[in-house]
Amino acid sequence: MPSPVRFDPSLETVQPDEAEVQAEMIRVFAGIQETTLKDYGHAVRGVHAKSHGLLTGRLTVLPDLPTPLAQGVFAAPGGYDVVLRLSTNPGDVLDDSVSTPRGLALKVIGVPGERLPDAGGDTQDFVMANAPAFTAPDAKAFLKSLKLLAATTDTPQVLKKVVSAALRGIETAVEAVGGKSPTLIALGGHPETHILGETFYSQAPLRWGDYVAKVALAPVSPALTALTGAALTVNGRPNGLREAVSAFFAAHEGVWELRAQLLTDREAMPVEDASVPWPEEASPYLPVARITVAPQESWSDEKVRTLDDGLAFSPWHGIAAHRPLGSVMRARRAVYPRSAGFRAERNGCPIHEPTRLPGA
Repeated sequence: MPSPVRFDPSLETVQPDEAEVQAEMIRVFAGIQETTLKDYGHAVRGVHAKSHGLLTGRLTVLPDLPTPLAQGVFAAPGGYDVVLRLSTNPGDVLDDSVSTPRGLALKVIGVPGERLPDAGGDTQDFVMANAPAFTAPDAKAFLKSLKLLAATTDTPQVLKKVVSAALRGIETAVEAVGGKSPTLIALGGHPETHILGETFYSQAPLRWGDYVAKVALAPVSPALTALTGAALTVNGRPNGLREAVSAFFAAHEGVWELRAQLLTDREAMPVEDASVPWPEEASPYLPVARITVAPQESWSDEKVRTLDDGLAFSPWHGIAAHRPLGSVMRARRAVYPRSAGFRAERNGCPIHEPTRLPGA
């Protein structure tokens, strides 16, 4: 294992205009949510509005972890119930042929330890997407992208489908010569592949007890790894990803490995620039736990009520040992509670941190 850098407050640098940037992000998110509320008659998230699977399972911390990995939730062997939510990036609910980046939010239930400020309950959330780095270096840069997203929220789907198809064609050509364009993928050029084959990343760092890390969740059971990069045609199937997830979990168990990438080089692995992938040759993602999801119904009216409308996911729902770090994470602390509050108020559905799995 490479020698990890111990956490030090100097790893973070708060910019003087962050409060203003965060206030503007809150305003833009509210505009997106007001627009979609008028369209659907139901309040949805400002980003990652569309769910494709709502799953419950069990996280098992691996035994005999070396000290730098055995931190926080993972300090000792044990097991926790978990909720997983699969989604795609936009703040509006689109047909799946508008192909965008994917997300996975993980909520671990019953976690002991000192809580982060304003973090009720006893959960620990990890919010991830299917790329190692964020699309913007910091909150100020992301705000520019968010404004573009807000401006296109009401664009007719037929136009978004045409643009997405064109961008997928360009991205396919780029990947054919060994490249990849995060910009093309973010704008709608994500390849039409099965969502369950993806590896998901926290993209931005968090405290790992005495150290600092990024987190990844990778499929490891054969039925899941067979889906990595597997083509999935969703044309003419508005909810094709959701249908694919439902079909899988009707017959299969899924197992993922939760991994941590420890910060080992302050220069090559910046905390404040979330757009920089940390080099895996310097510090590989190392396993700390396994998540097992038994065959189950991955989509139902009851799950939508309790797990989609009834829960909010935020990296700031957790313990101090996993405090989120960097500009993007600090912005999430300001924005996410407002987005969740908007949904709770407009839908008349209280949002709370669970103490157990629904039905347990």
